[in-house]
Amino acid sequence: MTPPPSGRPVFRAAAVRVRVPATSANLGPGFDSLGLALGLHDDVVAQVSDDSGVRVDVHGEGADSVPRDHRHLVAKSMLKAFDALGGRPRGLDLVCANRIPHSRGLGSSAAAIVSGLVLARALVVGGDERMPDDALLELASSIEGHPDNVAACLHGGATIAWTRGTVPASTGVLDLVPAASIVPVVCVPSSAVATKKARALLPETVPHADAAWNAARAALLVQALTVRPDLLLEATDDRLHQPYRRPAYPRTTDLVAKLRAAGIPAAVSGAGPTVLALADSTSAPRVAGLAGARFATSVLEVDREGARVLPLEG
Repeated sequence: MTPPPSGRPVFRAAAVRVRVPATSANLGPGFDSLGLALGLHDDVVAQVSDDSGVRVDVHGEGADSVPRDHRHLVAKSMLKAFDALGGRPRGLDLVCANRIPHSRGLGSSAAAIVSGLVLARALVVGGDERMPDDALLELASSIEGHPDNVAACLHGGATIAWTRGTVPASTGVLDLVPAASIVPVVCVPSSAVATKKARALLPETVPHADAAWNAARAALLVQALTVRPDLLLEATDDRLHQPYRRPAYPRTTDLVAKLRAAGIPAAVSGAGPTVLALADSTSAPRVAGLAGARFATSVLEVDREGARVLPLEG
């Protein structure tokens, strides 16, 4: 990480509003590397305060379960960003309007982290110079533990993110422009699955043949996402993580198989249990019927802007 800039930051008195998208990571074979930003958003408004401490007001998803103080993930991320920017304000007031489901594989933690970092930067005069996007992504990746969701959340569209083998490690990101014909459809079950639980099911080693299979599909997926969506069904096949996670959500993996058998490219979204279908205008309406009543199905757009500061009005 870049050392904090010299001199304490000057904080803006006005409130700042940030909007961040949901994200789907992996997209099948691109484990911990490929991500897609989705048209489902959280909005967070923050303002520095002369009253010490952090106060958080939450509406929507997670309102009954998340902390309302400095332990809230948006607030924790803001405080880390302020440290990197050179100093913390005396107090903070946050209002979160959450629409991204929690613990469903749609990047709610990445959205909280990115929104906190972007908010903190926007509240500092000259924050963009003190913390440019590459430094912000680096900090977001270190908080999240992997770069796929935070990269897509920050940049929008589709991204390839990787960790460079430097000391200290750093994060690389490449932006992709998804084909206009791709229509993301998410099938969200009512039950949650913690990312830690889903990751714990992964083996330390996999067969060489399966690794080679995934390498070929991940390479193909880059082409399929951008210029050859007709190849998405083949390109989203995975042997690296989804089969091992079946015990955590058998209905999810059954739905993935059902959609794929119907010719619709589908994969587990992130660590699950949501299913992501990369449909088109013809197949998207069919997904809800195949998913059935156990899943809440939403047809979304690709978010092509990523995290952004918006006017307070609207």
